[in-house]
Amino acid sequence: MAGGFLPFLTMVILQLGYAGMNIVSKLAMDSGMNPFVHVAYRQLFATLSIAPFAYFLERETRPRLTFSIIFHIFMCSVFGATVNQITYFVGLKNSTPTIACALSNLSPAVTFILAVPLGLESAGLRAKAGQAKVLGTVVCVGGAILLSFYHGPVVGVGQSRIHWKFADNLRNKTVSNHVNFVLGPFMLIVSSVSWAVWLIIQARVGKMYAAPYSSSALTCFMASIQCAIIGFCFDHHLSAWSLYPAIRAVSSIYAGIVCTALAFCLMSWCIERKGPLYVSVFSPLLLVIVAILSWAILQEKLYIGMVIGSTLIVMGLYCVLWGKNEEMKPTKTPDQEVDSGKQFTMEDLELQLFKKSNTSAGTNGEN
Repeated sequence: MAGGFLPFLTMVILQLGYAGMNIVSKLAMDSGMNPFVHVAYRQLFATLSIAPFAYFLERETRPRLTFSIIFHIFMCSVFGATVNQITYFVGLKNSTPTIACALSNLSPAVTFILAVPLGLESAGLRAKAGQAKVLGTVVCVGGAILLSFYHGPVVGVGQSRIHWKFADNLRNKTVSNHVNFVLGPFMLIVSSVSWAVWLIIQARVGKMYAAPYSSSALTCFMASIQCAIIGFCFDHHLSAWSLYPAIRAVSSIYAGIVCTALAFCLMSWCIERKGPLYVSVFSPLLLVIVAILSWAILQEKLYIGMVIGSTLIVMGLYCVLWGKNEEMKPTKTPDQEVDSGKQFTMEDLELQLFKKSNTSAGTNGEN
């Protein structure tokens, strides 16, 4: 079960958790919560949640901190938490949860664009894998541009019969003030770029400091301080830091514990068993879930431009992931190639499976 259905169920639950964060966070900011304050609280609760894991699970294996490691973790906190989340939540406040989730799928394409000039990725235009990555990147960017600047007519999907009074009241009071279809998508694209930069830096941190819980706790702690300073600079009134009404407290705690601390543990578990590509392919599921919840709970309207743009982004995402997956496949040696005209017995087949299982076990042991 752990090898098949359980990782699948875990990733579906994780996407549901992220979908809930987008809806609840949108309601919290519509209630008047400053997105800078929201991000600061999220990092604080995330730090408090991850710190016990870092202390108890890595106290005997944690490497010694050096200035170089601290600097790289600091840069991770800047790009992966502070800039990434501030721009994301400012973009979410000025757009819709569906647009936010659609544009967050740009991250693999943006990472590829940044990694090529740094020598971390190769375009490889002569191979199908390289062509797929380039084509997927172009399609992703095109979908993002279309989603950002073209809306078109409303898709006739009817009106939801679900009426959450709290959400209805906030929507009637604030939706006209908190939707900006230029600033919102722009900030969300900046968030994707920042996340791509974090992925590149984090890859180096993982090699330098093999203590993921400790590095995550330090990242969240540094980001808490950074976000608090930025928040006070933009709004120095103490009333802005109030967690009343309750939706603000629920949103901050939920985002910090469920979508940072718990999500990190679940994704790490799935990556260990299925690999990073398996985790990545579930990203479009979040878009579908959020679109349904936004329509049902927030009465969000779907436009033709949003549907077409989101579809292009998802298609481009899978194209990039397919290309990356093809590149990661080991090259077959001559003795592994199968002659189409050769007949195999059951003993030959069992021998081939035995060799493959031993090869896989040896690879897992080295990692």
